[in-house]
This record gives sequence, C-alpha cells and structure tokens, in this order.
Amino acid sequence: MIEKIDKTDEEWRAQLTPEQYKVLRQAGTERAFTGQFWNHKGEGVYACAACGAPLFDSTTKFDSGCGWPSFFDSLEQDRIIRHEDNTLGMRRVEVLCAGCHSHLGHVFPDAPQTPTGERYCINSVCLNFAPKK
Repeated sequence: MIEKIDKTDEEWRAQLTPEQYKVLRQAGTERAFTGQFWNHKGEGVYACAACGAPLFDSTTKFDSGCGWPSFFDSLEQDRIIRHEDNTLGMRRVEVLCAGCHSHLGHVFPDAPQTPTGERYCINSVCLNFAPKK
C-alpha cells in the first residue's frame, strides 16, 4: 500500500517544472510524440515524477502508436487510482498516482493485443525512469 502524500499547491509549484505542474496537478496533457518516454525502450521501472512511487515496469510497455508511453498494466493495482472523467464531452477513465493523487493520463480498453486488453496512456512528463541494474 502506498502512503498518501499531501502537499500544498505552493509546495507542488516549487517542486515541479511548469509543464509537470500543468499535467500532474491540473490534469493537462503533453503533445503527442513529444515526451521523452513515448518511444523509450530501456529496461527498468517508471515512477511518478511528483512523488517517486513506482508505477509501471518496462516489461508492460508497448508501442500503441498513440504518441504517449503506453503500458498494459501497472506494477500493482494499488499504485494507481482510476477515476471517471467526463470532461471534453468524452467518457474516459483517468489514471491518478495513488501516492500523491497526481494526474498521469487515461486508461482505455482498446488494446486486444495485450494480456489485459488495456492501454494506460501516460504523459511522459509525469514519469521518471530508473534503469534495471
């Protein structure tokens, strides 16, 4: 179980870059095919850029062609929170970090080629990468 991290808005602004703040704390989205991890192939673990909680393993990353890092599963189900998102006239499932409740992206049931059938579409700016040792 991940312990919840509570910080003030001022503390988040001081810690994060403006782009990270916009995406992680205000549910923004980075442009497709621009993030550092959309086409990343390294072996290791992807963690929340805001709180450091390990979220995804590189063995679950796949090329979905969408322009954002895509994973078919999280490390553990308690690492992420799924939240119904009805913004922009769409019905989607938002993915939040369970550690700090930061916005990561969305999960879609449109990946039949994967073991779970799901595609976690995650903003690169929301992630840090720790290579396998």
